[in-house]
Amino acid sequence: MSTLTVKGTVKGLPWTVLRLHRTALIAWGAGVLAAAAALVWMYAIGDDARFGVGGCSMPPEAGLPSCDEVHAQTTDDIYRSGIGLVTTAVTYLMFPVAAWAGGALIGRELENGTARLAWTQSVTPVRWLAAKLAVPAALLTTGTTVAVLLNVWARQDDNPNLVGDWYDADVFISTGPAAVAYVLAALALGALAGLVTRKALPAAGVAFAATLVLYIVLTQYRPSLWPADTVTGPTALNLPRDVAALEHGAVTTTGERIGNNFACVGSDSAVDVRDCMERSGLTDFWATYHPRSHFWPLHLVETGIVLALAALATATAFWLLRRRTA
Repeated sequence: MSTLTVKGTVKGLPWTVLRLHRTALIAWGAGVLAAAAALVWMYAIGDDARFGVGGCSMPPEAGLPSCDEVHAQTTDDIYRSGIGLVTTAVTYLMFPVAAWAGGALIGRELENGTARLAWTQSVTPVRWLAAKLAVPAALLTTGTTVAVLLNVWARQDDNPNLVGDWYDADVFISTGPAAVAYVLAALALGALAGLVTRKALPAAGVAFAATLVLYIVLTQYRPSLWPADTVTGPTALNLPRDVAALEHGAVTTTGERIGNNFACVGSDSAVDVRDCMERSGLTDFWATYHPRSHFWPLHLVETGIVLALAALATATAFWLLRRRTA
């Protein structure tokens, strides 16, 4: 280990980081290549997959294929499964990154004394931590960005029957910059956990738990990160498929909005609806929702929050390291 450290002082800390963690680097590269290959394949079979979920008739009619031909198609299932697998992998990448950063990147080297050995060979603690974070941050940013761009490309027209709705948690994160932000936050939280615990296994557990809390909290409050739209009237009962419905209800004669009020919704006709509303003291229906156009505002706000937390965790890690090595 000391020989490796000496080489690092000659060739540079980035090279040392790559050598020490070459197994993780190989696994990361293989994962990115596998995801890229899968998404290229999904793009190639996308047209056949959309054909498989389209309308059909028996016997065939103009513009509609034979139902027997459609039912014989299995490409849509392959496409749906492939896109779903990559989407899940990109979304939850933050968790193994956090555990690795806490346990292997920082915690293990503090626990076995490798870090202090490096500090005695013309490498300051601050420079050591900077290299430890900069190298994986660059690789994680590049790889995750490639995976996100390929994921968006492979989804083509974003048919929700094949790739899920844009507001689904996995889909939302894996199709925008928030995926990169979460990975960087996981790296920073892992480094901070490693410096706090100074032991590999506890650091991995703490980093994983901290990242999980971050993910759960922001997923819970995501709809509140941008003002939602409100609609009243019959449209509130028949929102488009591509909107994220948040809340709906009825308006009373006093103007009060009652959430989740389904009175009169099951009436058979417009006349029945009006009669029911008069008997129930209701004047209208309302709903709040996020249209598809809110994807980028929501994404950018969440990305900003996560990056701010990543910067805070990084700054805290450097502060803690300076305090302990002063």
